[in-house]
Amino acid sequence: MFGTSYWGIRAVARRTMNPFSGGRSTAAGDGEGGFDQLTAFEPAHIPEPGSFLEGHDVLEGDDHVAFHEVTQELFEERGVYDATFGYNLARLNLDRRHPDAGYRYAVDADDPTVLRAEFSPTTEFCPQADALVKGSFRAWNGLSDRHEYELVRVRVRSTHHQSEHLNETLERLESQYRESGEVPSEPAGSGPGAAGQEGDETTVHSPF
Repeated sequence: MFGTSYWGIRAVARRTMNPFSGGRSTAAGDGEGGFDQLTAFEPAHIPEPGSFLEGHDVLEGDDHVAFHEVTQELFEERGVYDATFGYNLARLNLDRRHPDAGYRYAVDADDPTVLRAEFSPTTEFCPQADALVKGSFRAWNGLSDRHEYELVRVRVRSTHHQSEHLNETLERLESQYRESGEVPSEPAGSGPGAAGQEGDETTVHSPF
């Protein structure tokens, strides 16, 4: 699935420091302290594919690892960090403490230029889900020259209590991206959790 020309463009310098990282390396410690190696595929430590991937070509083994390695690089560059754990979101797939959380991927059955990515949060009330999936969408599609897919579609697993709302928002972002060819930015003051509004525990907040 991944050709030589694809891998030839992976060696890209990381030009920005992530504000969440505090200078910590996301690679250090993989395989130690409860984390799997980034280069290993451990089915028991990642979520089962959900409904968004059903009927599509789910990435397994080396194919999953290859795309997830690219994901780690893109998330690092764009600052897609889980603020609760203080690490690059791609590491959630490697965290043995949360075997049912993280991303799974599948090539769209009707269009092999489209990849589907389904995010399973650590809990059904994960307050960061909105920020994390929007950040993921913007990283994958804003840096689409770094992988072989024309579009990466992102959805939250239905187990999250706001999955319906979040997935509707992702669909809108996806439609705008398809129409314009550019990743849309969220206008200031729009949507739930906008600046100046008081939110409760059910309010969706996103810094992206």
